[in-house]
Amino acid sequence: MNRTLLLFCLMAGITACGTSKVPQANYSHVPVADTTITESLFTDRSSSISEENIQKILDGSYKLPQQLRIAVVRLDPAGGTKRYYWNDEQYIKSQQAYLDQFVLQLRQSPRVVSVTAVPDMLIAKNPGFTTLREAAVRMQADLVLVYSINSDLYSKYKPFAKPEIKAFATSQLILLDVRTGLVPFSTMVTRDVLSQRSKEELDNYEAAQRIQREAVLETITAIGEQMKGFFNGNSLGYSKQE
Repeated sequence: MNRTLLLFCLMAGITACGTSKVPQANYSHVPVADTTITESLFTDRSSSISEENIQKILDGSYKLPQQLRIAVVRLDPAGGTKRYYWNDEQYIKSQQAYLDQFVLQLRQSPRVVSVTAVPDMLIAKNPGFTTLREAAVRMQADLVLVYSINSDLYSKYKPFAKPEIKAFATSQLILLDVRTGLVPFSTMVTRDVLSQRSKEELDNYEAAQRIQREAVLETITAIGEQMKGFFNGNSLGYSKQE
């Protein structure tokens, strides 16, 4: 009997231990560390902008001058190779037509008081922002318009029919503020034109050059519309790609 009672008490004790709850710690009062990144975590000794100025630029605001003097610079596409010689008449005429179109688009804004092309002798072979700003300062310009054009052709020949010639053009552009070094506007526009040789054109090469120019001029016209919207809205960071 005593052995039975002892065994019963032992079993009751084991059961009581198994069902007891272990108290849990309450961590709700422990504060969560703020992991928001507010400055660069990279060590760049070659950086030309201090961490303090980076914060000022990102947190600051920008406003264009009411009247704008604009200097225009053309850059060759990065990594591109010229397929035309500098004394190629057609190439020179095309480049002049593109520049004239940019000037025409800029002068449609009442805020633009002057537009001048920066001579090549003031621009290094691979100019940086510092070179562009210094050249613009010498010309007393408020903004530097820097553009680059890349275009190509695709021809599709059909039996017993005129070949269809398709031209692609991509124009990139930035506006660099001379006083602040900021780029308040940038854009890239791509257009294509499909056409055939006209009766007045002597050969397919002449037709191809015309179609290629048309594609480029369409990109410049589209960029002009964007710039006019930017000048009217006067907002920082307006950027569009088409």
